[in-house]
Amino acid sequence: QVQLVESGGGLVQAGGSLRLSCAVSGRTFTTYAAGWFRQGSGEEREFVAGIRWNSATTDYADSVKGRFTISRDNAGNALYLQMNSLRPEDTAIYYCAASTSLIPGRSFSRYDYWGQGTQVTVSS
Repeated sequence: QVQLVESGGGLVQAGGSLRLSCAVSGRTFTTYAAGWFRQGSGEEREFVAGIRWNSATTDYADSVKGRFTISRDNAGNALYLQMNSLRPEDTAIYYCAASTSLIPGRSFSRYDYWGQGTQVTVSS
């Protein structure tokens, strides 16, 4: 089993920045792909960013490309999401996820383990 715990969410003004962290425990995280998803109120969960097990490849939703950066620290069993130039439409609960696949995907069905989520609210 793999446990994931997000932190770093909060309230920020439009144009501001936040850095989300995801602490991973349990089985080794090193060979897992990982990603961030988000779910706004009344909306479906959507892909935000993904990263390959060795950080060689990253993928971003068009809505966050150029503003968000996903990274990971395998030695420290952690996943990060740096969010800059935040917009009110980025308001959502953000979830980190891990996949036993080496390569991330955009579908939430590809991910086997999920955190409980952290709220990000961007005020205008």
